[in-house]
Amino acid sequence: MESFANRLQKVNRHIAKWAKRQGISCYRIYDMDMPEFPFCIDRYDDYLHIAEYKANHKMSDEEHDEWLQNCMTVIAETLQILPDNIFLKERRRLSRRTEQYEKVSIESKKVVVAENGLKFWVNLTDYLDTGLFLDHRPLRKIFREEAKDKNVLNLFSYTSAFTIYAANGEAASTTSVDLSNTYVQWSKDNMELNDLLDEERHSFLQGDVMEFLKAYDGPLFDLVFVDPPAFSNSKKMKGTWDTQRDHPALLHLILKIAKPGAVIYFSNNLRQFTPIFDKLQATSIKDISLATIPEDFRNKKIHYCYKIVK
Repeated sequence: MESFANRLQKVNRHIAKWAKRQGISCYRIYDMDMPEFPFCIDRYDDYLHIAEYKANHKMSDEEHDEWLQNCMTVIAETLQILPDNIFLKERRRLSRRTEQYEKVSIESKKVVVAENGLKFWVNLTDYLDTGLFLDHRPLRKIFREEAKDKNVLNLFSYTSAFTIYAANGEAASTTSVDLSNTYVQWSKDNMELNDLLDEERHSFLQGDVMEFLKAYDGPLFDLVFVDPPAFSNSKKMKGTWDTQRDHPALLHLILKIAKPGAVIYFSNNLRQFTPIFDKLQATSIKDISLATIPEDFRNKKIHYCYKIVK
C-alpha cells in the first residue's frame, strides 16, 4: 500500500498544479499507473469517481474486499477527500459484439461541475460513466472555437457537452440526436444550466442516428461531432450497432448532409479500432487522436479521433 500511496501523492501533486494553471476542476488523477492497483481516479470538484478494472488478482472475495477497503482508505487520506465523497464502480472489459453497459445504481448523486466557463450536471452513482467524458476536454474547446455561425450536428450526443460548447460559441443552430430519452432530457438540463435553451436554434431529438441520417432533408451542416458507442443492441433501434462494422456507412451518410468544406470530428473508444475510410468522398482525413488527448490521461489510447473535411 505504501507504494500506491507514494505514487498517488506524486501524480496528484503534478496534475493538481497543472489543473490549477488550466482553471480545470474536473480531471483524471490516476490512470492505472501501477498494474497491481488497476484504478482510474477522476476528480469532479470535491468528489472522486473511481473505476476499478477487473484484474487477475488471485485473491479470495474476502481478501479482495479487505484490499479494496484499504485502497479506498489510502485514496481518501492521500487525496484528502471525505470518504462519503468517493464513488467507486467496478468495470470489466466487455465483449464488443455481445455486451453493453447498463445502469448500475438506483440511488443518485448528481452535482454541477464547471469546465472552461460552462456548467454540467454529472451523475456520480447511477451509471458507469458520469455524463462528462473528461478525455474530450481539448476537442470540446476546439469545437467551440469553430462553431460560430455554423449549423452544428451532434450524433450519439449523450449528454450533449459538445452541443453546449457549440451553442456557447454562437453556433447558428445545433441538432443533437441520441437514442436515449434519459440523455436527451439530461442534454436539455445542461442547456438550461447554461442559459442556452432556445427551441428555434437548438433541437434535441430522441431516435436512431442511422434512421435520422437516412431521413434527413433539412439544411446542410457545417460542423459535426460523432462519437458512437462501441456496440449497442438497444430494443429502440433496428438491428444492432457495431462501430467497427458500421462506421463507413455512418460517415458516408453524414457526408451526404454536410456542406462542401464541412468539418466532421469522428471519435470512438474501441480499443482495436481499424479505420475504413478508402471509399469516403472526403477532401482530407487526418488522425488527430494524440492531439486531442489531454495531459491528465496517461493512456494515449483512451480514444481515437479523426478530422474529416468534405
